[in-house]
Amino acid sequence: MPLAPTGELIAAAAAAGGAVAAFNVITLEHIEAVIAGAEAADTPVVLQVSENAVKYRYGRLLPLARAAAAAAARAAVPVALHLDHVQSDDLLRQAPGAGFGSVMYDAARLPYQENLTATRAAADWAHAQGLWIEAELGQVGGKNGEPPPGPHTPGARTDPAEAAAFVADTGVDALAVAVGSTHAMTTRTAALDHALIERLGAALDVPLVLHGSSGLPDHELTAAVAGGITKVNIGTALNVAMTDAIREFLAGRPEAVDSRGYLGVGREAMARTVTRLVTVLRNGGTPASEPPPP
Repeated sequence: MPLAPTGELIAAAAAAGGAVAAFNVITLEHIEAVIAGAEAADTPVVLQVSENAVKYRYGRLLPLARAAAAAAARAAVPVALHLDHVQSDDLLRQAPGAGFGSVMYDAARLPYQENLTATRAAADWAHAQGLWIEAELGQVGGKNGEPPPGPHTPGARTDPAEAAAFVADTGVDALAVAVGSTHAMTTRTAALDHALIERLGAALDVPLVLHGSSGLPDHELTAAVAGGITKVNIGTALNVAMTDAIREFLAGRPEAVDSRGYLGVGREAMARTVTRLVTVLRNGGTPASEPPPP
């Protein structure tokens, strides 16, 4: 089926009381696993390609984007294609021609006024191209190996009044908020500021996006969705599943050299992770494998 608009998937999920899972992909195995996992749960999904993934692929956007679009065209569920954490204006301008329907423009590293000015210019350009655009306000730690900010570090939490002004002045379609999650966590031990999520939901009339979600246990994810989060970004959880499966496979088969063997088990492990997470976010409930907190 044709690529789905990201905004429409989010709106439909929110109307049903859930959230859309958006998975960052690096290889073809990631792409196939995300689609297979979403098909197993019969749930729409977003494929995300980050600027860092483009750098890994020798700075070339089209090969991975074309692979994602081709795989999505054969999917049995709606699939959107999103360009994530874009800091380069040159990369931003490649998005429409590469098949992306949405982008996340990331100027959150800049002081507030510079973030606003850069994001407003990006949003004006994106909307003229028919792109849905997400931005970020606050510091979601863990990017590029940096440590997460402390909860009292300036900018470590998104201020609701500032966020409302930022959205109004930039015209963005969604906002990623800093509420306690951290990028690149390999353990599921993070906790969110749920009172802040509810305050942000009350202050804003655009979808709230949660970045750095791999470090959150299921009950934190479902509480975030209940509080107003409608797009949940996940990346490291796939890499953990893939790497663990490959390590186990190779440890038991030191003679193995055919990459299809270990990449195949890695792909299957990622697909199982996708199925579980999209089900959690769609249903707003906690699977039996993880009991809710006391």
